[in-house]
Amino acid sequence: MKVYNTITKKKEPFIPLEEGKVKMYVCGPTVYNFIHIGNARPMIVFDTVRRYMEHKGYEVNYVSNFTDVDDKIIKKAIEEGVSAQEISQRYIAECKKDMEMMNVKPATTHPLATQEIGGMLEMIQKLIDKGYAYAVNGTVYFRTRKFAEYGKLSHKNLDDLRSGNRSLLVSGEDEKEDPLDFVLWKPKKEGEPAWESPWSEGRPGWHIECSVMSKKYLGEQIDIHAGGEDLVFPHHENEIAQSEACNGKEFSRYWMHNAFLNIDNRKMSKSLGNFFTVREISEKYDLQVLRFFMLSAHYRSPLNFSAEQMESSKNSLERIVTAAENLKHLLGGAPEGSMTESETAHYEASEEYVKKFDEAMDDDFNTADAIAAVFELVKYLNTHTSGENTKDYLEKCLDRLKTLCDILGLVVEKKAELLDADIEVLIEERQAARKAKNFARADEIRALLLEKGIVLEDTREGVKWKRA
Repeated sequence: MKVYNTITKKKEPFIPLEEGKVKMYVCGPTVYNFIHIGNARPMIVFDTVRRYMEHKGYEVNYVSNFTDVDDKIIKKAIEEGVSAQEISQRYIAECKKDMEMMNVKPATTHPLATQEIGGMLEMIQKLIDKGYAYAVNGTVYFRTRKFAEYGKLSHKNLDDLRSGNRSLLVSGEDEKEDPLDFVLWKPKKEGEPAWESPWSEGRPGWHIECSVMSKKYLGEQIDIHAGGEDLVFPHHENEIAQSEACNGKEFSRYWMHNAFLNIDNRKMSKSLGNFFTVREISEKYDLQVLRFFMLSAHYRSPLNFSAEQMESSKNSLERIVTAAENLKHLLGGAPEGSMTESETAHYEASEEYVKKFDEAMDDDFNTADAIAAVFELVKYLNTHTSGENTKDYLEKCLDRLKTLCDILGLVVEKKAELLDADIEVLIEERQAARKAKNFARADEIRALLLEKGIVLEDTREGVKWKRA
């Protein structure tokens, strides 16, 4: 298996620190609103990496955090007149719903920044003691130039950053020894959540949380650190500096980053009006379609989201689901008994597509080519199965198809359709819940209907629904 390592800019054989085990950290979202489809790409991509690792027999310890203290969370809390904790807890719950609908497996651990403050204070103090950090008026800064290898992930030169990147020079620059030093701890502002520290009552900088949580749940050295390519600099670069300065050893052996997601060939932006949340997409499509779309290109290739691409993904996924349904239908009337000689030959021949799938995934998790192998298998099975085949053969064919799809996190079981009368009853219950201001129950019913392929639309004339 080969993995493209951002730090070396080349594919390298994957050799874990401990045989048979993988320690993997993936930066999670900042929870101040519903996650957007840009957040969804790393979730789906690295969930698929994890699934393939597990398929290969590795025991994967997969850690993905929630940043639950941040300027955006505080701003949202002030706007709504509630606590930052209420905002973060609300959107962590909503994020987990979206992840479930995308068939993203829960992490082994989902740590929260606010629950790891003690570890952050310890790491910051250790960095001060070793001369890598210093305090000024309650703020603690990291001495960037003291870490000799700074820039090794992003391949940036410190002097170039200093002269050509004024945007990096944050407020409080006059207090710093060097304009490129970054914040580890900052004093609180009025109305902000804060914690006691030796330097001030305040809160941690963004970068320190991942270094601390990775160390606590995975150890001082890990196999894979992953996230979107927007995190390469400064977030992951700063994580390396903090962690390696503190622990005195290589932080992560492999760094994986997915490319950006564009919308209709333009960068996703609220100002451009092309910003979509996963929840909004779920109102038009089963999120299995979104997952298929995300995996239809190699994770390091830019991906362009559009209505046309989603429709194409929906139709393509339906071909796979239909093939699985046909096999299940044939199984219903299949004769008992072991595979015949010709069936054994056909089944063994289908192994070719499994090998193609594995070769694609072993080559830096090339899901685009892996999906192509699945379609070749679908075509082969459609051609080499019929009502005359034995139950044993059909079961093995179906299992082979489902196994490959499960590695990709694609569910090929068709959801049982609700009767129209049942749908109307649930819509009435949802309306009653909304009238009673029980919005949690109303959301549950909408999610339940969506899971069954029923899309609701609230109009002036009432609630309209259709099958997706």
